Amino acid sequence: MSVSELPLDQVRTLLAVVDEGTFDAAAAALHVTPPAVSQRVKALERRTGRVLLTRTKPVRPTESGQAVVRFARQVAQLERDTRASLGMSGEGESFLLPVAVNADSLATWFLPALSRVPETEGICFELHREDEFHTLELLREGVVMAAVTSSSVAVAGCTVRRLGTMRYLPVAAPEFAARHLGGWPEAPLRDVLPDAPAMFFDRRETFQDDFVRELTGGRRGAGPRRHYVPTSDGFVDAITAGLGWGMVPDEQALPRLRTGALIRLDPERVTRVALFWQQWRLDSPALAAAAEAVASAAAQSLGP
Repeated sequence: MSVSELPLDQVRTLLAVVDEGTFDAAAAALHVTPPAVSQRVKALERRTGRVLLTRTKPVRPTESGQAVVRFARQVAQLERDTRASLGMSGEGESFLLPVAVNADSLATWFLPALSRVPETEGICFELHREDEFHTLELLREGVVMAAVTSSSVAVAGCTVRRLGTMRYLPVAAPEFAARHLGGWPEAPLRDVLPDAPAMFFDRRETFQDDFVRELTGGRRGAGPRRHYVPTSDGFVDAITAGLGWGMVPDEQALPRLRTGALIRLDPERVTRVALFWQQWRLDSPALAAAAEAVASAAAQSLGP
C-alpha cells in the first residue's frame, strides 16, 4: 500500500468516532474494541502526518480531520448509490443523511418537507439544530452533508440554491406592552422598546438587537434585561406569556395575532432572512431527492 493512500477501514473508523462522539461509542457501533478504534485513528494520523481529532467529549475533527470526514461520507454515499444501482441493496436498507437546519425552519416548514422524500430512497434523517447564520460551520466540518443556511456563498465542494425568505415580525403580549411600553403607541417605539425586556433564542442570536438598532439609527440595541429560550415553540410561548418581546416568524405569529394573544409592535417593519440550501457536490440520487423535496416545500411556505 502506498504511503499516500488512505486505508478505508481507518477512514470509516474516524467517521464513526466523529458521528458517535467518543471512541467507546464508535467501538460499539463498529463491533470492535475501543483499543482497536484508537489504534486505527492513530495509524491514520501517522499516515497523514496530522492530528485529525481533538480528544474532547464529544470529539471534534481538526481542520485536517474535517477533510477526511468529508471524504469518508462521500465514499460511503457513493458506495450506497452504486450498490443500489447494481441491485445489491438489502430489503429495507437505509442510510443516515445528516442535515443542519435552523430552529425556526424546523418548527415551521422543514419537517413537512422531509415527509415528501420518497420512502423508496431509504433515507433516515439526522437533524442538527443550529442558527441559520452558523449552519455552514457544520457543513465545513463534514458533520452534515447539507444545510439550510442564510449564506448564498457556497462552501468549497458544495452547491447552493435559494429556498425563499422567512419573515419575522416584532411582537409582544398586550399585557406586556401595557406594562413595559408606557405611552406606546402614542410614544415612539424607538423611545420605549430599548428599555423593555427582550427574548433571545440564545447568546448568538441578534434579531432583537438588529431591530432596535434599526429603530434608533444604530444608537442602541435591545436592553440588558434578556431572557434566553433555546426552542422555537418555547420562544413564542414565552413572548405570549409576557416574559419579553421578540422577533417571531410570521407563520408562528399570525395565528396568535388573529386571536389577540400577540400584537405587532410595528406594522410597517418586517425583518426578512433569505434561506439557502447547500449540499455537497455529489452525484447522489438520494441526496438529490432530499434537495428537491426541501426546495418544493420551501417554495410553498416561504416568501419569494
